[in-house]
Amino acid sequence: MRRTKPLLRTVPHFLTWHAFRFRTICSGGTTKHLDAFTEQFEIGSRVITLQTGKIARFANGAVVLAMDNTNVLSTVTSAKGDAVRDFLPLTVDYQEKQFAQGVIPTSFMRREGAPKERELLCGRIIDRPIRPLFPPGFYHEVQVMASVLSSDGKQDPDVLAANATSAALMLSDIPWGGPIGMVRIGRICGQFIVNPTMDELKSSDLNLVYACTKDKTLMIDVQAREISEKDLEAGLRLAHPEAVKYIEPQIRLAAKAGKSKKEYKLSMLSDKTLEKVSNMAEAPIEAVFTDPSYGKFERGEALDNITQDVKRVLEEEGDEESLKVLPKAVDTVRKKVVRKRIIAEGYRVDGRKLDEVRPLYCEAGHISMLHGSALFSRGETQVLCTVTLGAPTDAQRLESVVGPPTKRFMLHYSFPPFCINEVGKRGGLNRREVGHGTLAEKALLAVLPPEDDFPYTVRVNSEVMASDGSTSMATVCGGSMALMDAGIPVREHVAGVSVGLVSELDPSTGKITDYRILTDILGLEDHLGDIDFKIAGTRKGVTAIQLDIKPAGIPPDIIYECLEPARKARLQILDHMEQEINIPHNKNDSTSPRLATLKYNNDALRRLIGPMGAIKRKMEEETGARMSVGDGTLTIVAKNQSVMDKVLEKIDFIVGREIEVGGIYTGIVSTIKEYGAFVEFNGGQQGLLHISELSHEPVSRVSGVVSVGQKLSLMCIGQDVHGNIKLSLKATLPRPGVLEMNDVVEGSVASAKETANIWAPVGNVSRQSSTQEQQNSASELSLGNLELGEAKSPPSQVPVILIRSAVECDEEEKSSSLNLSSKGPHVDNGVQLNRKSKSRQSQNVIDSPHKSKSRRFQDVDSPSSHSGPLPYTNVKKTKLSMQKESKSDLQRPEGDEQEPKDKVSVSAKDLKLGTKVTAKVYQIRAHGLVLDLGGGLRGMYRFEENNEKDFKIGDEMRVVCSSFSSKGIPVLSFEDDK
Repeated sequence: MRRTKPLLRTVPHFLTWHAFRFRTICSGGTTKHLDAFTEQFEIGSRVITLQTGKIARFANGAVVLAMDNTNVLSTVTSAKGDAVRDFLPLTVDYQEKQFAQGVIPTSFMRREGAPKERELLCGRIIDRPIRPLFPPGFYHEVQVMASVLSSDGKQDPDVLAANATSAALMLSDIPWGGPIGMVRIGRICGQFIVNPTMDELKSSDLNLVYACTKDKTLMIDVQAREISEKDLEAGLRLAHPEAVKYIEPQIRLAAKAGKSKKEYKLSMLSDKTLEKVSNMAEAPIEAVFTDPSYGKFERGEALDNITQDVKRVLEEEGDEESLKVLPKAVDTVRKKVVRKRIIAEGYRVDGRKLDEVRPLYCEAGHISMLHGSALFSRGETQVLCTVTLGAPTDAQRLESVVGPPTKRFMLHYSFPPFCINEVGKRGGLNRREVGHGTLAEKALLAVLPPEDDFPYTVRVNSEVMASDGSTSMATVCGGSMALMDAGIPVREHVAGVSVGLVSELDPSTGKITDYRILTDILGLEDHLGDIDFKIAGTRKGVTAIQLDIKPAGIPPDIIYECLEPARKARLQILDHMEQEINIPHNKNDSTSPRLATLKYNNDALRRLIGPMGAIKRKMEEETGARMSVGDGTLTIVAKNQSVMDKVLEKIDFIVGREIEVGGIYTGIVSTIKEYGAFVEFNGGQQGLLHISELSHEPVSRVSGVVSVGQKLSLMCIGQDVHGNIKLSLKATLPRPGVLEMNDVVEGSVASAKETANIWAPVGNVSRQSSTQEQQNSASELSLGNLELGEAKSPPSQVPVILIRSAVECDEEEKSSSLNLSSKGPHVDNGVQLNRKSKSRQSQNVIDSPHKSKSRRFQDVDSPSSHSGPLPYTNVKKTKLSMQKESKSDLQRPEGDEQEPKDKVSVSAKDLKLGTKVTAKVYQIRAHGLVLDLGGGLRGMYRFEENNEKDFKIGDEMRVVCSSFSSKGIPVLSFEDDK
């Protein structure tokens, strides 16, 4: 017996699937599949599938396009009702949800939020080629929604989404002049590749996106690495036939499943209205456009007055129909007048010739306090660009289904309302601002140094100060100068210019009969012209292109012809930019920002970070610096040199420095004993401050001089018989008499360090290696040779210091069976004191024939120094000299003391305590004087309380060396005071 289903048999007809006009249904005991229409074809060795009818059936048009395992759905819909507007409200929304790559979003709500920059850019890629193909007067609201359903990470879905959108528009009932085809072209080793994968694009020097109809170009978007115009033209000629291959399958699919086009009401100007407005406005408009003395706003005000005059006449006549379309009618007359004069006479609105560039103004370093800045003006267009450098961790994190996870170079473009004298409010991400900023970013990216040579994050801000056309290309020029002003080693300048087109059409065929190419177009020429062709590049070739077209396509040959005028204008602009700045600047003043990259082992980095990053965060809060920890590296970003000094001092205290005899270290008294005090210093190590080293005078009680927790600056003088580090307080205090101070140093970098790679953030590169120190030559470094050299120190037979705690010393004092053989080499915390390392050179310290050591930065002034993109120094590290007999070198018997001698000029080697010299006042400061001792040596004199005198720069005086500061700087006093 056949089973029946009474519920299905009693369902009313209006609730059945047929009532909704579905092609297939599920009924009775059988199941039918939904009908789906498919077209499959091959482009660039990749199979592509177009499918409709299976999903999104309610949309006016819906297509799923698949390539390999990447699937993109595109739908189009149109609003019902008549349109009451004078523009096409086309909206394109592109979305990449994380489910497409099998990932849950990392946001707090675990869902996608506002559109990201990439989604806005992909939406623009779709919008730009389809917009010109809607019929004139079609002002109904249209929405395109493209969604990535799945992505294998091999293909960028943006090109697939554009082709799917074209197919969806063909299937819909919306009037549209398509279809279009879009293709991506790459080039590796001189060979062009159609539809390259993301991995292939990494090795490609060209990323060309090309959209067209069968015989006309609609859109071009290029990112390249200085490709020549000839090679670019070859790529465009290849792209056109490949893109056309997308068109025929769309036509076949529309024939199978497409809807008939609906009759929409078009808002067209009547010939009667246009003629009436033209008769009243054409002559005064022509008078305005033929007067080159008008500026942008003066010209706009004059045109507005003409519009108001026409409006008053129409109001008197009571012509309501003409009043409704008056703005569009006047704009049509303006367009006719401007285009006619350009084609007939070859002159433009501002009186320039067709290939003439507006007057240029360039200023690098406009705001000296910033990392880098530049002001660029072309005509009335003005842009202020600034550069900010940051640590590698400041890179922008991207959440895209394809592409890299981070971006270290960012260019943000801002178009405030005041730049066009309008009132407006600032909102979130703006599609136009994002698009213009990305175009300039692509243009400049080609000349940035590789990440291995320049690991820092760079942010360029472009603030449009005044706009009269092509602010994005002005951003390229200003950004290039700002990068050089910041000291970033860019290879060369990048400049950009916008090219326009004015054409004349045959009314019967719609073909172009005559045209003129305009170089460096005004905003008005952009509005009234046919194309906006932005081309940026260097002297060697093109780095970025963006082509937007207003009519329904331009013949490719005209597009190719535009490349040469753009190249000539670009070279002219580059000449002006290079006159202002042609090499990266070197900023060595105290207010310049500082960046340093240091290398540590992982144990040292763990101590520096602390539990849950607490120590690192505290250091950042106290100093204002920003630290970024990588694999064995520490990058520090400081606002100026003083901030850098503070953070380096804290790092040295936590991590520790290589201990040297004569090195000055800061420590804290941890324990006091009868025979001395134990001091914790150099990243947790302990040393013994014996009672005999507390003062030059006899000391009866240790606690009378120091106390637990007191912070002291001490000198390392060797090690005792127990292997403890011997520290001295009196060695840092002034004392009458002669004391050998040839090598008064402040300790070097951490012993845990393997290398110390120092990059001052702005300025010239100085590089010293063990080989270059023996050569008296200076040569420019290319980017490929910018490597971190490692200078090796010769082996040394220095005994390793055994660092013991106070408890261990007490136990040994109580024990009568002390084993003296335990004095051999030891290792504390896994760090040997004779390990090879590098030391940072000092700023403002005595230049002596011996190696000067400090933890501060300076530009190395030596025969092997040279000018380059960034100040970067590699210096040979000195080995420890922890010999037990070093104390006898520091403290001589009284019989060996020599009487101080008067000297007219003295070298750093000869300067000793008690040395008398004649000095000149070099600088006058709030608390003392900087004195020039001759021979490039300087010292300091501190004002005594209520004893300031009148001094002038250049005054001579007799002084005597009374002491040395902790950094080895001689402290002087007047001979009379002595």
